[in-house]
Amino acid sequence: MKGQNPIEEYPVKILIVDDKKENLLSLQVILADKGYEFVEATSGKDALRILLKSQDFAIILMDVQMPLMDGFETAELIRQSDKLKHVPIIFLTANMNTTDYIFKGYQSGAVDYMIKPLSAEILQAKVMVFTELYKKNRELRLREEEATALNAKITKANEELAAQYIAIEKYATELKKKNTELDAFTHISSHDLQEPLRKIQTFTNIILAKEYPNLSPDGQAKFERILYSTNRMRELINDLLTFSRTNITDRIYENTDLNIIIENVKEALRENIKEKNASIITDLHGKINIIPFLFIQLIENLVNNALKFSQKEIPLQIEIKSRIVSGEELQNDKLSSEENYCHISFKDNGIGFEPEHSEKIFGVFQRLHSRDIYDGTGIGLAIVKKIVENHNGIINATAKPMEGATFNIYIPQK
Repeated sequence: MKGQNPIEEYPVKILIVDDKKENLLSLQVILADKGYEFVEATSGKDALRILLKSQDFAIILMDVQMPLMDGFETAELIRQSDKLKHVPIIFLTANMNTTDYIFKGYQSGAVDYMIKPLSAEILQAKVMVFTELYKKNRELRLREEEATALNAKITKANEELAAQYIAIEKYATELKKKNTELDAFTHISSHDLQEPLRKIQTFTNIILAKEYPNLSPDGQAKFERILYSTNRMRELINDLLTFSRTNITDRIYENTDLNIIIENVKEALRENIKEKNASIITDLHGKINIIPFLFIQLIENLVNNALKFSQKEIPLQIEIKSRIVSGEELQNDKLSSEENYCHISFKDNGIGFEPEHSEKIFGVFQRLHSRDIYDGTGIGLAIVKKIVENHNGIINATAKPMEGATFNIYIPQK
Protein backbone atom coordinates (compact mmCIF):
# COMPACT_ATOMS: atom_id res chain seq x y z
CA MET A 1 0.00 0.00 0.00
CA LYS A 2 1.33 3.45 -0.91
CA GLY A 3 2.75 5.34 2.08
CA GLN A 4 2.76 2.23 4.30
CA ASN A 5 5.70 1.67 6.63
CA PRO A 6 7.92 -1.00 5.01
CA ILE A 7 8.37 -2.60 8.44
CA GLU A 8 4.60 -3.25 8.63
CA GLU A 9 4.32 -4.67 5.12
CA TYR A 10 5.54 -8.10 6.28
CA PRO A 11 3.70 -9.90 9.14
CA VAL A 12 5.58 -11.43 12.06
CA LYS A 13 5.87 -15.18 11.40
CA ILE A 14 5.93 -17.78 14.17
CA LEU A 15 6.84 -21.43 13.56
CA ILE A 16 4.93 -23.77 15.85
CA VAL A 17 6.17 -27.39 16.03
CA ASP A 18 4.13 -30.18 17.66
CA ASP A 19 3.09 -33.66 16.63
CA LYS A 20 -0.43 -33.15 17.98
CA LYS A 21 -2.92 -31.05 16.02
CA GLU A 22 -4.81 -30.03 19.13
CA ASN A 23 -1.65 -28.50 20.62
CA LEU A 24 -0.99 -26.53 17.41
CA LEU A 25 -4.54 -25.21 17.50
CA SER A 26 -4.25 -24.36 21.22
CA LEU A 27 -1.13 -22.23 20.61
CA GLN A 28 -2.85 -20.31 17.82
CA VAL A 29 -5.86 -19.63 20.03
CA ILE A 30 -3.67 -18.26 22.84
CA LEU A 31 -1.69 -16.00 20.47
CA ALA A 32 -4.62 -14.96 18.28
CA ASP A 33 -5.46 -11.31 17.51
CA LYS A 34 -1.80 -10.24 17.84
CA GLY A 35 -1.16 -9.90 14.13
CA TYR A 36 1.06 -12.99 13.96
CA GLU A 37 1.28 -15.37 11.00
CA PHE A 38 1.48 -19.01 12.08
CA VAL A 39 3.30 -21.75 10.18
CA GLU A 40 2.63 -25.28 11.43
CA ALA A 41 5.06 -28.23 11.52
CA THR A 42 3.96 -31.64 12.82
CA SER A 43 7.46 -33.08 13.32
CA GLY A 44 11.12 -32.11 13.60
CA LYS A 45 11.77 -33.11 9.99
CA ASP A 46 8.75 -31.08 8.87
CA ALA A 47 10.12 -28.08 10.75
CA LEU A 48 13.56 -28.42 9.12
CA ARG A 49 11.95 -28.71 5.70
CA ILE A 50 10.01 -25.48 6.28
CA LEU A 51 13.10 -23.67 7.59
CA LEU A 52 15.08 -24.63 4.48
CA LYS A 53 12.58 -22.66 2.38
CA SER A 54 12.10 -19.69 4.69
CA GLN A 55 14.29 -18.37 7.50
CA ASP A 56 12.28 -15.25 8.26
CA PHE A 57 10.73 -16.33 11.59
CA ALA A 58 10.51 -14.19 14.71
CA ILE A 59 10.39 -17.20 17.07
CA ILE A 60 10.01 -21.01 17.11
CA LEU A 61 7.66 -22.61 19.63
CA MET A 62 8.63 -26.30 19.77
CA ASP A 63 7.37 -29.34 21.63
CA VAL A 64 10.19 -31.46 23.06
CA GLN A 65 8.62 -34.92 22.99
CA MET A 66 8.01 -35.82 19.35
CA PRO A 67 8.47 -39.20 17.61
CA LEU A 68 11.51 -39.94 15.39
CA MET A 69 13.23 -36.58 16.07
CA ASP A 70 12.58 -34.84 19.35
CA GLY A 71 12.81 -31.11 20.04
CA PHE A 72 16.42 -31.24 21.30
CA GLU A 73 17.70 -32.87 18.10
CA THR A 74 15.72 -30.50 15.92
CA ALA A 75 17.06 -27.47 17.80
CA GLU A 76 20.67 -28.67 17.47
CA LEU A 77 20.26 -29.07 13.72
CA ILE A 78 18.68 -25.61 13.46
CA ARG A 79 21.61 -24.06 15.34
CA GLN A 80 24.05 -25.47 12.80
CA SER A 81 22.67 -23.12 10.14
CA ASP A 82 24.24 -19.65 10.07
CA LYS A 83 20.96 -18.18 8.85
CA LEU A 84 18.87 -19.83 11.57
CA LYS A 85 21.08 -19.89 14.64
CA HIS A 86 19.81 -16.48 15.80
CA VAL A 87 16.12 -17.45 15.69
CA PRO A 88 14.96 -17.85 19.32
CA ILE A 89 13.49 -21.23 20.31
CA ILE A 90 11.14 -21.76 23.25
CA PHE A 91 10.61 -25.37 24.33
CA LEU A 92 7.13 -26.45 25.41
CA THR A 93 7.06 -29.63 27.53
CA ALA A 94 5.48 -31.34 30.54
CA ASN A 95 8.71 -33.11 31.59
CA MET A 96 11.28 -30.32 31.97
CA ASN A 97 11.32 -30.74 35.73
CA THR A 98 14.97 -31.62 36.43
CA THR A 99 18.12 -29.49 36.25
CA ASP A 100 19.79 -31.85 33.75
CA TYR A 101 16.77 -31.79 31.51
CA ILE A 102 16.62 -27.98 31.62
CA PHE A 103 20.37 -27.73 30.94
CA LYS A 104 20.02 -30.04 27.94
CA GLY A 105 17.32 -27.75 26.56
CA TYR A 106 19.54 -24.68 26.79
CA GLN A 107 22.52 -26.63 25.46
CA SER A 108 20.61 -27.66 22.35
CA GLY A 109 19.90 -24.02 21.54
CA ALA A 110 16.73 -22.94 23.34
CA VAL A 111 16.46 -19.45 24.85
CA ASP A 112 13.59 -20.33 27.19
CA TYR A 113 11.15 -23.07 28.10
CA MET A 114 7.57 -23.39 29.41
CA ILE A 115 5.98 -26.22 31.38
CA LYS A 116 2.64 -27.60 30.24
CA PRO A 117 -0.14 -26.89 30.90
CA LEU A 118 0.78 -23.47 29.47
CA SER A 119 -0.09 -20.17 31.09
CA ALA A 120 -1.68 -18.06 28.33
CA GLU A 121 -0.55 -14.75 29.88
CA ILE A 122 3.06 -15.85 30.37
CA LEU A 123 3.27 -17.34 26.85
CA GLN A 124 1.83 -14.16 25.35
CA ALA A 125 4.30 -12.01 27.30
CA LYS A 126 7.34 -14.12 26.33
CA VAL A 127 6.35 -14.28 22.66
CA MET A 128 5.72 -10.53 22.64
CA VAL A 129 9.25 -9.84 23.98
CA PHE A 130 10.87 -11.88 21.21
CA THR A 131 8.61 -10.62 18.43
CA GLU A 132 9.25 -6.99 19.43
CA LEU A 133 12.97 -7.73 19.46
CA TYR A 134 12.58 -9.27 16.01
CA LYS A 135 10.74 -6.16 14.75
CA LYS A 136 13.47 -3.88 16.08
CA ASN A 137 16.18 -6.00 14.50
CA ARG A 138 14.34 -6.12 11.19
CA GLU A 139 13.80 -2.35 11.28
CA LEU A 140 17.48 -1.83 12.03
CA ARG A 141 18.40 -4.14 9.16
CA LEU A 142 16.13 -2.24 6.77
CA ARG A 143 17.60 1.07 7.92
CA GLU A 144 21.08 -0.30 7.32
CA GLU A 145 20.05 -1.41 3.82
CA GLU A 146 18.58 2.03 3.14
CA ALA A 147 21.75 3.68 4.46
CA THR A 148 23.87 1.39 2.28
CA ALA A 149 21.76 2.23 -0.77
CA LEU A 150 21.92 5.95 0.06
CA ASN A 151 25.69 5.76 0.54
CA ALA A 152 25.95 4.03 -2.83
CA LYS A 153 23.96 6.86 -4.42
CA ILE A 154 26.10 9.47 -2.67
CA THR A 155 29.25 7.69 -3.79
CA LYS A 156 27.98 7.59 -7.36
CA ALA A 157 26.96 11.26 -7.19
CA ASN A 158 30.39 12.17 -5.82
CA GLU A 159 32.04 10.22 -8.62
CA GLU A 160 29.88 12.04 -11.17
CA LEU A 161 30.70 15.39 -9.54
CA ALA A 162 34.39 14.51 -9.60
CA ALA A 163 34.11 13.65 -13.29
CA GLN A 164 32.28 16.91 -13.94
CA TYR A 165 34.90 18.83 -11.97
CA ILE A 166 37.64 17.24 -14.10
CA ALA A 167 35.67 18.16 -17.23
CA ILE A 168 35.25 21.73 -15.95
CA GLU A 169 38.95 21.98 -15.18
CA LYS A 170 39.73 20.71 -18.67
CA TYR A 171 37.27 23.20 -20.16
CA ALA A 172 38.77 26.03 -18.07
CA THR A 173 42.24 25.11 -19.32
CA GLU A 174 41.00 25.06 -22.91
CA LEU A 175 39.18 28.36 -22.36
CA LYS A 176 42.34 29.92 -20.96
CA LYS A 177 44.22 28.69 -24.02
CA LYS A 178 41.54 30.14 -26.32
CA ASN A 179 41.68 33.47 -24.48
CA THR A 180 45.44 33.52 -24.92
CA GLU A 181 44.94 32.86 -28.62
CA LEU A 182 42.29 35.60 -28.73
CA ASP A 183 44.70 38.04 -27.07
CA ALA A 184 47.28 37.12 -29.69
CA PHE A 185 44.70 37.66 -32.44
CA THR A 186 43.78 41.03 -30.93
CA HIS A 187 47.44 42.04 -30.93
CA ILE A 188 47.83 40.91 -34.54
CA SER A 189 44.62 42.70 -35.55
CA SER A 190 45.56 45.95 -33.86
CA HIS A 191 49.14 46.01 -35.12
CA ASP A 192 50.25 43.51 -37.75
CA LEU A 193 47.04 43.47 -39.85
CA GLN A 194 46.58 47.23 -39.79
CA GLU A 195 50.16 48.08 -40.71
CA PRO A 196 49.86 46.85 -44.36
CA LEU A 197 46.55 48.70 -44.62
CA ARG A 198 48.16 51.93 -43.44
CA LYS A 199 50.84 51.58 -46.10
CA ILE A 200 48.27 50.89 -48.84
CA GLN A 201 46.27 53.93 -47.71
CA THR A 202 49.38 56.11 -47.52
CA PHE A 203 50.67 55.22 -50.98
CA THR A 204 47.20 55.40 -52.51
CA ASN A 205 46.72 58.90 -51.05
CA ILE A 206 50.15 59.96 -52.37
CA ILE A 207 49.32 58.70 -55.87
CA LEU A 208 45.90 60.37 -55.81
CA ALA A 209 47.42 63.64 -54.57
CA LYS A 210 50.33 63.81 -57.04
CA GLU A 211 49.25 61.74 -60.05
CA TYR A 212 45.48 62.15 -60.08
CA PRO A 213 45.40 64.45 -63.15
CA ASN A 214 47.68 62.07 -65.06
CA LEU A 215 45.45 59.05 -64.43
CA SER A 216 42.76 57.97 -66.84
CA PRO A 217 39.18 58.13 -65.56
CA ASP A 218 39.25 54.34 -65.16
CA GLY A 219 42.53 54.53 -63.22
CA GLN A 220 41.16 57.27 -60.97
CA ALA A 221 38.08 55.15 -60.22
CA LYS A 222 40.21 52.10 -59.42
CA PHE A 223 42.46 54.00 -57.00
CA GLU A 224 39.42 55.55 -55.31
CA ARG A 225 37.99 52.03 -54.99
CA ILE A 226 41.25 50.81 -53.43
CA LEU A 227 41.12 53.66 -50.90
CA TYR A 228 37.46 52.93 -50.12
CA SER A 229 38.16 49.21 -49.64
CA THR A 230 41.13 49.80 -47.31
CA ASN A 231 39.05 52.22 -45.24
CA ARG A 232 36.30 49.58 -44.98
CA MET A 233 38.84 46.94 -43.96
CA ARG A 234 40.21 49.15 -41.19
CA GLU A 235 36.66 49.88 -40.04
CA LEU A 236 35.87 46.15 -40.00
CA ILE A 237 39.02 45.32 -38.00
CA ASN A 238 38.24 48.08 -35.48
CA ASP A 239 34.66 46.81 -35.10
CA LEU A 240 35.87 43.24 -34.57
CA LEU A 241 38.30 44.44 -31.92
CA THR A 242 35.51 46.37 -30.22
CA PHE A 243 33.27 43.28 -30.32
CA SER A 244 35.97 41.07 -28.74
CA ARG A 245 36.79 43.63 -26.05
CA THR A 246 33.17 43.86 -24.87
CA ASN A 247 33.51 40.36 -23.37
CA ILE A 248 35.29 41.69 -20.30
CA THR A 249 35.80 39.85 -17.04
CA ASP A 250 36.30 42.87 -14.76
CA ARG A 251 32.90 44.54 -14.70
CA ILE A 252 33.24 47.76 -12.73
CA TYR A 253 29.83 49.37 -12.33
CA GLU A 254 29.38 53.06 -11.56
CA ASN A 255 26.32 55.13 -10.76
CA THR A 256 26.37 57.24 -13.93
CA ASP A 257 24.18 60.06 -15.21
CA LEU A 258 22.70 59.04 -18.57
CA ASN A 259 22.64 62.69 -19.67
CA ILE A 260 26.44 62.75 -19.47
CA ILE A 261 26.63 59.57 -21.57
CA ILE A 262 24.38 61.10 -24.25
CA GLU A 263 26.35 64.38 -24.30
CA ASN A 264 29.63 62.49 -24.76
CA VAL A 265 28.16 60.60 -27.72
CA LYS A 266 26.72 63.78 -29.27
CA GLU A 267 30.11 65.43 -29.03
CA ALA A 268 31.89 62.43 -30.56
CA LEU A 269 29.42 62.26 -33.48
CA ARG A 270 28.83 66.01 -33.87
CA GLU A 271 29.86 66.16 -37.55
CA ASN A 272 27.80 63.11 -38.50
CA ILE A 273 24.74 64.45 -36.68
CA LYS A 274 25.13 67.83 -38.35
CA GLU A 275 25.55 66.23 -41.78
CA LYS A 276 22.26 64.34 -41.40
CA ASN A 277 20.51 67.39 -39.88
CA ALA A 278 19.55 65.08 -37.02
CA SER A 279 18.13 65.98 -33.62
CA ILE A 280 18.36 63.97 -30.40
CA ILE A 281 15.54 64.44 -27.88
CA THR A 282 15.99 62.99 -24.38
CA ASP A 283 13.73 62.34 -21.43
CA LEU A 284 16.00 60.62 -18.91
CA HIS A 285 15.27 59.77 -15.29
CA GLY A 286 18.82 60.42 -14.03
CA LYS A 287 21.56 58.05 -12.90
CA ILE A 288 21.92 54.35 -13.73
CA ASN A 289 24.24 51.63 -12.43
CA ILE A 290 26.31 50.68 -15.51
CA ILE A 291 29.83 50.17 -16.89
CA PRO A 292 30.31 53.71 -18.29
CA PHE A 293 32.79 53.19 -21.13
CA LEU A 294 30.78 50.24 -22.49
CA PHE A 295 27.54 52.20 -22.32
CA ILE A 296 29.06 55.07 -24.28
CA GLN A 297 29.91 52.51 -26.98
CA LEU A 298 26.34 51.16 -26.83
CA ILE A 299 24.66 54.56 -27.30
CA GLU A 300 27.20 55.57 -29.95
CA ASN A 301 26.47 52.42 -31.97
CA LEU A 302 22.70 52.99 -31.73
CA VAL A 303 23.07 56.62 -32.87
CA ASN A 304 25.38 55.57 -35.71
CA ASN A 305 22.84 52.93 -36.73
CA ALA A 306 20.07 55.54 -36.78
CA LEU A 307 22.22 57.96 -38.80
CA LYS A 308 23.13 55.26 -41.30
CA PHE A 309 19.54 54.11 -41.88
CA SER A 310 17.81 57.50 -41.87
CA GLN A 311 15.36 58.56 -44.60
CA LYS A 312 16.75 61.00 -47.15
CA GLU A 313 13.65 63.16 -47.42
CA ILE A 314 12.91 63.47 -43.67
CA PRO A 315 15.21 65.02 -41.02
CA LEU A 316 16.33 62.32 -38.61
CA GLN A 317 14.82 62.52 -35.14
CA ILE A 318 16.05 60.31 -32.29
CA GLU A 319 14.18 60.00 -28.98
CA ILE A 320 15.94 58.48 -25.96
CA LYS A 321 13.92 57.89 -22.80
CA SER A 322 14.62 56.07 -19.53
CA ARG A 323 12.69 55.04 -16.43
CA ILE A 324 13.04 52.69 -13.46
CA VAL A 325 10.43 49.94 -13.45
CA SER A 326 9.88 46.72 -11.48
CA GLY A 327 10.31 43.34 -13.17
CA GLU A 328 6.86 42.35 -11.93
CA GLU A 329 5.32 45.26 -13.84
CA LEU A 330 7.17 44.34 -17.06
CA GLN A 331 5.86 40.74 -17.05
CA ASN A 332 8.68 39.45 -19.23
CA ASP A 333 9.73 35.79 -18.88
CA LYS A 334 13.38 36.78 -19.40
CA LEU A 335 13.34 39.25 -16.49
CA SER A 336 13.14 38.58 -12.76
CA SER A 337 9.93 39.78 -11.11
CA GLU A 338 11.92 40.47 -7.93
CA GLU A 339 14.33 43.01 -9.46
CA ASN A 340 14.07 46.60 -10.63
CA TYR A 341 15.20 47.52 -14.14
CA CYS A 342 16.21 50.64 -16.01
CA HIS A 343 14.16 50.63 -19.19
CA ILE A 344 15.88 52.64 -21.95
CA SER A 345 13.87 53.32 -25.09
CA PHE A 346 15.76 54.38 -28.23
CA LYS A 347 13.47 55.43 -31.07
CA ASP A 348 14.18 56.85 -34.53
CA ASN A 349 12.15 57.76 -37.62
CA GLY A 350 14.47 56.04 -40.08
CA ILE A 351 13.78 53.40 -42.73
CA GLY A 352 12.93 50.72 -40.15
CA PHE A 353 12.78 47.04 -41.12
CA GLU A 354 10.39 44.14 -41.50
CA PRO A 355 9.19 42.79 -38.09
CA GLU A 356 10.44 39.26 -38.87
CA HIS A 357 14.03 40.58 -38.81
CA SER A 358 13.84 41.78 -35.19
CA GLU A 359 16.25 39.03 -34.01
CA LYS A 360 18.43 38.80 -37.11
CA ILE A 361 19.64 42.42 -36.86
CA PHE A 362 21.63 41.59 -33.69
CA GLY A 363 23.73 38.88 -35.35
CA VAL A 364 27.36 39.40 -36.31
CA PHE A 365 27.74 40.32 -40.02
CA GLN A 366 23.95 40.32 -40.44
CA ARG A 367 22.82 42.90 -42.98
CA LEU A 368 19.30 43.62 -44.25
CA HIS A 369 20.47 45.85 -47.10
CA SER A 370 23.14 45.77 -49.78
CA ARG A 371 26.49 47.36 -48.93
CA ASP A 372 26.16 49.47 -52.06
CA ILE A 373 23.04 51.12 -50.63
CA TYR A 374 23.99 51.41 -46.95
CA ASP A 375 27.60 51.29 -45.80
CA GLY A 376 28.75 49.41 -42.67
CA THR A 377 30.27 46.21 -41.34
CA GLY A 378 27.20 44.48 -39.89
CA ILE A 379 28.69 44.33 -36.38
CA GLY A 380 27.35 47.50 -34.71
CA LEU A 381 24.11 46.07 -33.29
CA ALA A 382 25.85 42.80 -32.35
CA ILE A 383 28.17 44.91 -30.16
CA VAL A 384 25.12 46.65 -28.66
CA LYS A 385 23.53 43.32 -27.73
CA LYS A 386 26.77 41.99 -26.25
CA ILE A 387 27.18 45.08 -24.07
CA VAL A 388 23.59 44.72 -22.81
CA GLU A 389 24.23 41.05 -21.99
CA ASN A 390 27.43 42.02 -20.14
CA HIS A 391 25.14 44.13 -17.93
CA ASN A 392 22.92 41.01 -17.40
CA GLY A 393 20.16 42.77 -19.33
CA ILE A 394 18.12 42.12 -22.46
CA ILE A 395 17.39 44.09 -25.64
CA ASN A 396 14.68 43.78 -28.24
CA ALA A 397 13.65 45.77 -31.29
CA THR A 398 10.38 46.61 -33.02
CA ALA A 399 9.99 48.34 -36.36
CA LYS A 400 7.98 48.84 -39.55
CA PRO A 401 9.36 49.67 -42.98
CA MET A 402 9.72 53.46 -43.44
CA GLU A 403 8.26 54.12 -39.98
CA GLY A 404 11.43 53.89 -37.92
CA ALA A 405 12.66 51.47 -35.27
CA THR A 406 12.52 51.28 -31.48
CA PHE A 407 15.12 49.51 -29.34
CA ASN A 408 14.08 48.58 -25.78
CA ILE A 409 16.87 47.92 -23.30
CA TYR A 410 16.38 46.55 -19.78
CA ILE A 411 19.31 46.77 -17.34
CA PRO A 412 18.93 45.34 -13.80
CA GLN A 413 19.46 47.84 -10.97
CA LYS A 414 20.61 47.00 -7.45
